Amino acid sequence: MIEKIMTNAVSIKDQIRKLVDLQTMDIEVYRLKSNLREKPLEIEALKATLEAKKATLKKLEEQLKAIQVQQKEYEVDLKAKEDAMAKADAQLLQLKTNKEYSAKLLEIENIKADKSLIEEKILLGFDQVDAARKALEAEKGTVTHYEKEFQTKKKQIEDMMAVAGDQLKVKESQRSRLTPDVRPDILSRYERIVHNKEGLGIVPVKNHACGGCFMHLTEQLIHQIKMHDQLITCDVCARILYLEDDL
Repeated sequence: MIEKIMTNAVSIKDQIRKLVDLQTMDIEVYRLKSNLREKPLEIEALKATLEAKKATLKKLEEQLKAIQVQQKEYEVDLKAKEDAMAKADAQLLQLKTNKEYSAKLLEIENIKADKSLIEEKILLGFDQVDAARKALEAEKGTVTHYEKEFQTKKKQIEDMMAVAGDQLKVKESQRSRLTPDVRPDILSRYERIVHNKEGLGIVPVKNHACGGCFMHLTEQLIHQIKMHDQLITCDVCARILYLEDDL
């Protein structure tokens, strides 16, 4: 693609030199802006991991609480069975017929069986409580460690962002001193390309290929670049082309 600029060859060559200088600055500006966009995402990712660990901790706390509540219910049931046994034993002494006596004995045996099952559940619950507490304590340690690590990394990233912000101000100030030397129409086109092409608006030809997208360039196109009577852009990526040895 060829964009014609109504000016002489020396002027075009001079404008390309200035664009190359501007591009050197813009590469740094683009890098710094990218860092300032990406660093907050790093913090968010670290925070998301921390929140996930806290959620796991909360789940373990809820699991321990549920087991403890169940244990309390078993203990209440056990007390009820013990009271029922005591009552049945007392009633046993007051019975007068063999039939009533046998029935009461069967009732007591059933109560004992129920009581035994509850005691097994309580014993199992002790193990579950112990395991849940160990898992909870381990996760508390993990969360505490990661929270400290998160705060350290967050501070490091924020410090890096502060430095990048200061560097960006310096680069943008330096850039502003270069732009007046570039023709407004050329600057406008260059900046559109920079915006659309990840900070790279003008690229050198390397081994007969575009330095931006690496598309092979014809001899005719390279000859047109050497003429310096018009801006030459890559047919594929639309970046402005120049020859390093020809400036």
